[in-house]
Amino acid sequence: METIDHFNLRAFDLNLLVAFDALMEEGSVTRAARRLKIGQPAMSHALSTLRMLLDDELFVRVGQAMQPTARAVAVAGPVRTALMQAQAALGARESFRPETERRIFRLGMSSELELLLLPALTARLAVAAPGIRLHARMAPSTQVETMIDTGVIDLAVGCSLEPASRHRGLDLFPAGVSCCFNPQRLALDAPVGLDDYLAGRHAVISQSESLHGCVHEALERIRTDLDVVMAAPDFLTVLSAAVEAPVIATISTRVARRFAPPLGLTVSPVPLDLVFPPVRMVWPVRLDRDPAAAWLRDRIIETLGLDVVHDRAA
Repeated sequence: METIDHFNLRAFDLNLLVAFDALMEEGSVTRAARRLKIGQPAMSHALSTLRMLLDDELFVRVGQAMQPTARAVAVAGPVRTALMQAQAALGARESFRPETERRIFRLGMSSELELLLLPALTARLAVAAPGIRLHARMAPSTQVETMIDTGVIDLAVGCSLEPASRHRGLDLFPAGVSCCFNPQRLALDAPVGLDDYLAGRHAVISQSESLHGCVHEALERIRTDLDVVMAAPDFLTVLSAAVEAPVIATISTRVARRFAPPLGLTVSPVPLDLVFPPVRMVWPVRLDRDPAAAWLRDRIIETLGLDVVHDRAA
């Protein structure tokens, strides 16, 4: 067990961490002071003290806002985690009542998961927990760790998410893709054959620099390539391309089955053995035992219609 240097911490006014966190959130000395219900001179003095103790400017003025330095960004996550843990310890509630809870949860996910999950989840919360608000954010897999560590999001749901040691994770369902096409634009029948699929022109989901997007690694494993002529981060754009152009759209199977038929598109299995990481839910350790956060995670599992074994969380 690590020990705490109580002597050195005693010499450091821990209220400065509260001031620092408020400045990170507000980006303004005036707004941070108002948030903490102190005068602007007191907030300015706190910032001056923090600059001296940390030997860094921490915040520099850019236009009307205070822009955090690299040093400020580096310590923001640990400071936020420490304050959240202190808040949980000092303000622990005897019980959690969803019908009276008032709270905003920030969720990171891709556009297809937003449409699969958020409308139905919102309907559930309207009945069971009308005071809980949901704020969805785009969360590319390369940025999820930082977004969780800095408190930008409270939870992420997506494919290719790997929980770090400081996070918790739970597999939700296997990820798979299907292909969609407009039978008025392409002379194809379902199921699409391998030769027709490989010979076709393709539209895929991509939230990275790769034109082949989410299928890139899966194609590399089987040493296969596709003629990708369009890639976009939003599945509706990819499906719309299949409506208008003679292309085959390859997207999540769950999304394809739900949204492709109303657009007049035919859905077919992909005639390749493509393997993808499962869709996971990932959250910070600081919220692992938070009763409201745990309750929301259970509602997400129910909304997706899943039978998930909770002891698979790691």
